[in-house]
Amino acid sequence: MAGGQERILRGRIRSVQATKKITRAMELIAASRIVKAQQRVAAAVPYSEQITEVVKDLAAAGGASQSPLLSGRDTIAKVAYIAITADRGLCGGYNAGVQRATEGEIKAGVLRGTDYTVVAIGRKAEGYFRFRGYDIAATFGGFSDNPTYAHAKEIGQHVMEMYVNGEVDRVELVYTRFTSAGSQEVVQRPLVPLDRQTIAGGDGKGVDAFGIAADFEFEPDPATILDTLLPRYIEARIYAALLNAAASEHAFRQRAMKSATDNAEELIKNLSRIMNRARQDSITTEIMEIVSGAEALGGDSKQVHRVALGPLTNDGFDGSLEVVRASTPAATAVGVLEPDDIDDIDDIVGIGPVIGAHLREQGITTFAQIAAWTRADATRIGDEIGFPGRVEREQWIQQARDLQAPEHGS
Repeated sequence: MAGGQERILRGRIRSVQATKKITRAMELIAASRIVKAQQRVAAAVPYSEQITEVVKDLAAAGGASQSPLLSGRDTIAKVAYIAITADRGLCGGYNAGVQRATEGEIKAGVLRGTDYTVVAIGRKAEGYFRFRGYDIAATFGGFSDNPTYAHAKEIGQHVMEMYVNGEVDRVELVYTRFTSAGSQEVVQRPLVPLDRQTIAGGDGKGVDAFGIAADFEFEPDPATILDTLLPRYIEARIYAALLNAAASEHAFRQRAMKSATDNAEELIKNLSRIMNRARQDSITTEIMEIVSGAEALGGDSKQVHRVALGPLTNDGFDGSLEVVRASTPAATAVGVLEPDDIDDIDDIVGIGPVIGAHLREQGITTFAQIAAWTRADATRIGDEIGFPGRVEREQWIQQARDLQAPEHGS
């Protein structure tokens, strides 16, 4: 039966193996979703580029819009930070990177005397900033790994309303930009008001099939169209940020789960080595106990022909043998008979090779010496061999008398 330590190690190994299955499954799921998220990011790029070009052409064609989205404030008293994080954890440092960047910008603004508010995208951002007592203007969540344009439109309308109503003087995006499956970085981008340099530079002209520039005719006027497209432009930028954040989340989670799986495999190997050593120690201990017991009871299989010398008293000693003191120090110490010949004391049931060798070292080599032991001698010998009370339980003195009787013809 396995020892307690071995059972504990087996339980830990099973627990780590179960965790490894979970992390491996999450790794594969994240890896499969990265491809789809990357495709969505690439698919949104042409729309963002095209709407940017249209806005530039409208501005160049005379669309000098007076939209508040283009009107910057002379004094920046309050800034809204849109922090885009995930709804779930287990994605390494993805959430922490955005949270630290946003928190750093807030603290830097406070030192400059600028107030702030946070628009938390994702449950992790909401929990982080709410727990630390930051001012939160709005929260959006439940779609971090699969955002849609409807989500971007909802966020865009809210922040534009905050800016137009004068609640904030500037809006900035803080998110993780997806470069590739192995490269992502946290970036901060201004969102509202729009930089006039962003919408400048267009020539307001198209090119026909012959490569000749042609004038556009806008209906209604360019200013009206520009006012209509600016909110769409802001929504498109938010949507692009959400898509980048979703792809980055999957990439971070895939790497984190792969690392967790590798660590679980290494931990299983280490625990298996420790368990094998514990099992070997347990087996070795059991073998030593069996060998020691077999050696101690080595004489149990011997047949002893007993010859009764007469009834014993209650304590097992009748004092019927005449005691003659031996001349050797060991024999004298136990008060036994002086033997003329050496007997095979291993014939006594309970005296094996080890105990027999110990008794011979003490000068005890005959049945007569053992038969003459007193109660004190029996107790002392039992303590010396490491089995207190064994001499009395196995009746070594009576066995010695029985074995001595045939030698003396009695």
